[in-house]
Amino acid sequence: MQPTNRSSRILLPVRLWFIHFSLLIALGLVYVPTGRLPGVPDWVALVLAFWCIREPLRIGMGAGFFFGLLVDIGQGAAMGQHALAYVVLAYLANGLARRLMWFSALQQALHVLPMLLLTQALMVAVRLIAGAEFPGWSYFLSSFTGVLLWWPLMYLLLLPQYQPADRDDNRPI
Repeated sequence: MQPTNRSSRILLPVRLWFIHFSLLIALGLVYVPTGRLPGVPDWVALVLAFWCIREPLRIGMGAGFFFGLLVDIGQGAAMGQHALAYVVLAYLANGLARRLMWFSALQQALHVLPMLLLTQALMVAVRLIAGAEFPGWSYFLSSFTGVLLWWPLMYLLLLPQYQPADRDDNRPI
């Protein structure tokens, strides 16, 4: 059997306040006015998908609905547009959570891409039903940008869990 590059370190349990704090930071990043720049990722969708995959028993469709409403309010979007899309994203991420945890970060990112694209397609569908114009195909670039940011985001959000509970020079982890 060949050695793998995977770490055998045991992660500490994530604290619920850190999950909510990271979602609030993502919400703040979504509120930054970027205009119509193509490729700006939907930070709330990315962080929500990450936590729904990592902690499916703690974060789910309720958090998706709540943060979706906050994004709708902050961006002045049609009420419920992001909430609907994030609930579907959370449902899919929770449903695939046990399977995705076995994959590497790159493989997880490739599984997250269709979920992010579906999330954006739902938002476009709600806009079109409400009478808005099609935003153009460049609107979907943010899903691909999000997939490129999956590994750094994964590393950043798991970083606090790598800390030992109590420092001991004789323990390897």
